[in-house]
Amino acid sequence: MNIAAETHGFLSPTGVEIAFLLVGLLTLGAAVITVTTRQLVHAALWLVVALGGLAVEYLLLTAEFIAWVQVLIYVGSVVVLLLFGLMLTRAPIGRSPDADSGNRPVALAVALVAASALVWVVVDAFRTTVIDLDGAAQGSTRLSGSILFRHWVLPFEALSVLLLAALVGAIALSRRNAAADARATDREENR
Repeated sequence: MNIAAETHGFLSPTGVEIAFLLVGLLTLGAAVITVTTRQLVHAALWLVVALGGLAVEYLLLTAEFIAWVQVLIYVGSVVVLLLFGLMLTRAPIGRSPDADSGNRPVALAVALVAASALVWVVVDAFRTTVIDLDGAAQGSTRLSGSILFRHWVLPFEALSVLLLAALVGAIALSRRNAAADARATDREENR
């Protein structure tokens, strides 16, 4: 066996690590555009790119089941729910002055502190961990299902209730606006 292959280190990245880094940069860029754009529909579409990039990252980590769950639940359901919410509430399609609260410096400071804390925790926790891509798959359906339904049932169900509440709220807002528009139209016709 080649000595260079045996002494794999930080300065000799493999193709998978390079792909992981490139997809990560693309995902980060899409996430930044998602939160900085002033057009709500564009933000939703860039969110699709960011969540799709996360699914590719899961594939590169040999967690195929989690990647498909990411695509089906987040890219498929959450983004469609968000777009339906935008359509049902008659949100503006173009630039929206209401989308900017004027707190960008504070939001940027909070985001930088949160990102640096997250990077610190992840680097500290996985400093010496090496993923063996040639070994058994760590993201298998059996292992992922066991962990999900043994340790993460409550957050999983809380997320489903949150999504249901968002859908019901969007429908309630759209019906209230439709009723108000109908009353306004009736008043104008009666004059």
